[in-house]
Amino acid sequence: MSIIHQSMETGPLQVNCQIIGNTETGQAVLIDPGGHADQILATLERLSLKLTDIVNTHGHFDHLGAVAALQEKTGCTFWIHPEDQFLVQNAPQHAATWGISFDKVPSMDKDLSHGQTLELAGITLTVIHTPGHTPGGVCLRWNDNLAVGDTLFAGSIGRTDLPGGNHSQLLSSIRDRLLTLPHTINCFPGHGPATTIGQERNFNPFLTS
Repeated sequence: MSIIHQSMETGPLQVNCQIIGNTETGQAVLIDPGGHADQILATLERLSLKLTDIVNTHGHFDHLGAVAALQEKTGCTFWIHPEDQFLVQNAPQHAATWGISFDKVPSMDKDLSHGQTLELAGITLTVIHTPGHTPGGVCLRWNDNLAVGDTLFAGSIGRTDLPGGNHSQLLSSIRDRLLTLPHTINCFPGHGPATTIGQERNFNPFLTS
């Protein structure tokens, strides 16, 4: 089995959308498509991949911008943790506070839970619940890669001043559920550059003090 992984910036707040494809099945999973649905579809077509599922790390509007359009155009299934459903439902109002329009709230098809193993498009994803940035925030692991959403960044951590945020909970999630992973795990945040568990364990100022 050959897995394709590509990251592309999407939406007005430049969210890193992760495209994970399986060349044997010709199918793909998306993580956090923040916008630019047509560009995402063009990339999938170039890679000869058909979208089957979208799995979101959390429910903030900037990570959701392309979900409804992709559902309509491909019939894909949307997965999110149930504790973030209120954020999805309130996405248009939240986006408006940033001066950003939000076209349509996506339908929430399937629930995520901690420790869950998803077999999607012939790809295995493991769900790690990491509340703190949002109540239902998750990280998603495939092989030696981890989509960390807005839980962890290169040299930083997620903000906790938005509805449902909890700073001490976020630190506990990172320390107990992420930093215990092998140091070589590649981390792909929702914004900004990639990093590794070892890099953040050793040098992230929010985690070393």
